[in-house]
Order: sequence, then structure tokens, then C-alpha cells
Amino acid sequence: MLPRLRADLDMMPSPVPEKPGLLIRDPFHFSDATLIIPPHMVECLTFFDGEQSSLDLRAYLARLTGSVDVSDVEQHLLDTLSEAGFLEDDAFAQRKFLVEQAFAAAPVRLAQHAGSGYPEDAGELADEFRDYLGEAEESAGAVLGIAAPHVSPFGGIESYRAAYRSLTPADAQRTFVVLGTSHYGEPERFGLTRKPFATPFGSTMPAYNLIDELERNGGDAVRTEDYCHAIEHSIEFQVVFLQHLFGPEIRVLPILCGSFLRSVYEGGLPEDTERVARMFGALGEMAAREGSKLCWVLGVDMAHMGRRYGDRFPALAEQGEMTEVSRRDRERIACMESGDARGFWERVQEDGQADKAELKWCGSSPIYTFLRAVPEARGRLKQYQQWNIDEESVVSFAGMRFS
Repeated sequence: MLPRLRADLDMMPSPVPEKPGLLIRDPFHFSDATLIIPPHMVECLTFFDGEQSSLDLRAYLARLTGSVDVSDVEQHLLDTLSEAGFLEDDAFAQRKFLVEQAFAAAPVRLAQHAGSGYPEDAGELADEFRDYLGEAEESAGAVLGIAAPHVSPFGGIESYRAAYRSLTPADAQRTFVVLGTSHYGEPERFGLTRKPFATPFGSTMPAYNLIDELERNGGDAVRTEDYCHAIEHSIEFQVVFLQHLFGPEIRVLPILCGSFLRSVYEGGLPEDTERVARMFGALGEMAAREGSKLCWVLGVDMAHMGRRYGDRFPALAEQGEMTEVSRRDRERIACMESGDARGFWERVQEDGQADKAELKWCGSSPIYTFLRAVPEARGRLKQYQQWNIDEESVVSFAGMRFS
């Protein structure tokens, strides 16, 4: 039997005109390989489903090439996919084990997006962020938390600015509870790490006592040293903004929030799953006890629309279909402002109904987690944006403050 092609790979049309086909890469970075499968070979990938044999693939290749001698072609395809780490075989299992062990043993969580999402030189990064943020606003009372995008800073700078200018020097000594979207993590789970985040500015100080508390009280909802922290940008981008404002040794509690898929597809509320309810309870107890010592930071994007995200229409910011997206986004934001967790989640559950396009908010789980853990929070929208990430696809996001 042929091994399965990994189901967690990124696949997209090749962006290289002279090399058409299907581009495949590994978002988990177990492998750094990028393959472009030529158009006439793409169908071959369907044979790597764990249910078909090499004889099935050879029969297809024989029809494709008009030759019965296809063993070399088959072996080359098999070797190429296996060596790239794209098959669920023994080679990948060993590769995955070693990479996860290396992260677990590492003393710090290294910056993954320096040099791509933001400058890797500390001086250049500081200059760029000063240009981004400008002067802090006059204090408008104590800030309980903020919501900022996790899209690349240059794409969402107005919303980043609106959120982070809500903070003042008086916030420097607080513990920043950063709730990030776990794009690749297991549903109904929360990922923790005890590692300092190392960026061009320096290394953070983990809130070890609070991490220990959530490990004890969160039960099997918690994944400690979750490998997703090694690759996830939704927390890293918040860390560099916070370090720019308050210095490298900020005290951080980083939590990756997995999606609440069971509730989305089967109905009910996320806390109807026992382990999710347990984690909400642990966070709520921590929030009530620590009070103003905590500052909550939500790293969240909102709608993802257009060709890149599987829609049949090309999306243009604030035009056509995106005007209706804006209206629906703002309905959800209004629930965030009023602290209406149930109303917010009911709108998330509307995605995919026959008369409504799926908005694909990738920040829903951190937002809902915050609204349940800190039910007294009331928000204020300071900036709403839609950004064309490419010519036919749009991401929406916002800058908000909570008090």
C-alpha cells in the first residue's frame, strides 16, 4: 500500500509562471522543502490516500505515459515526496519526533518571522515601529486589554496603531496575557510554553507561576510545550510590539487557542465540551484574582475572503461582496464591545448557512475565550480595516481597547 500524503500540508497553484503546477509546502516546518508538482502529475497525488497500492499508481502512470515501464517514474515520485517529508511514513515520523523534541528541549522560543514579517535588525525594527505607532495617546482610563491583528504589520498598521496606542508607560509592569489564534493546533485545546520569546529586541520573561497554575487547573485542555508555538505568528507579532513599547523583558503568559470545531459543526457552546469549560474556569479564576495586574492582548484577524480562501469571487476591500462582509464583521464586533459572548458565538455559528457566505474569522476562539474568562470586559472599536492580501483576496481586522 502507498503511504498517505500528509493532510496538513499547504497546497496552492504555483506562483512561478515558468513552473506551472501545484505548489506544496509544510506550514509546520518539519520540512523546509517546497515542491511544485507538474500539472500532468498532480492526479498522481490522489493515489497517496492510504487505501491504494503501487499497482494502482502504476496502472494510472501506464495510461498517462502510454508505456508499461513506469517503475522508475513511480519510484522517483515516491522518493521525492518521502524525502520532502510530505508522506505519513517512517521517515516522516522520525523527522517529526526529532523536530518536536528539539523544540521541547530548546531554552527559548526563537523568532520565526524576523526578516519576513518584520525587520530582523533591532535598530531597524525600532525605527520602523516608531514610524508605525507614533506618539502614545493621552490616557483614557485603565485598559483591561486590547485586540490587534496578527496579519503582517505592514498590512494592518492602522489597526495595530489604534490598539497599541491605547497602552501607556504605566502598563509596563503588568503581565501580558497574550491569546493567539492556533492556526495549526488541535481543536478544543490550549497551547502553553514556558519558553521566553526571543526576538531582535531580546527575550521576554515568562509568567511561570501563572503557566504552572493553568497547567494544574486546565486538565487535558492544556498542551504544554505545544510545538505550534514554534511556528505560530499570532503571538510573536504581539510580543515585538509590546517589547518595542516596554522593553524586552516584559512578563508574558502566551496562550494559543485552538478552534472550537465541535461547537461550530455540532451546535451548542464551546464550553459544552468539558475540557474547554475547565480551561475557561481556570482562566476566569486567574483573571478575577489577578485583576489589574493582567493586561489581555488578543492577536486576532477576522474575515478571510476571496480566491485565496476558497471563495468563487475575487474580493476587493470595501467593494462588492466585501461591503456585506463589513456589515457582518461589525455585528460581531458590537458583541465584543458589549461583552455578549453568546451573541458573538451565535454569529460565528451562522457561517456556512445557505444564505450567508462563510466569513472564516480565524480569531474567533481567542475572542470567545477572552469574553468568557473576563465577562466584565467592555470594548471600544477604534479602527476597522479590510486589506487586499493579494489582488483577489481580502483579510479584515480591527484595533480595539477593552476596559
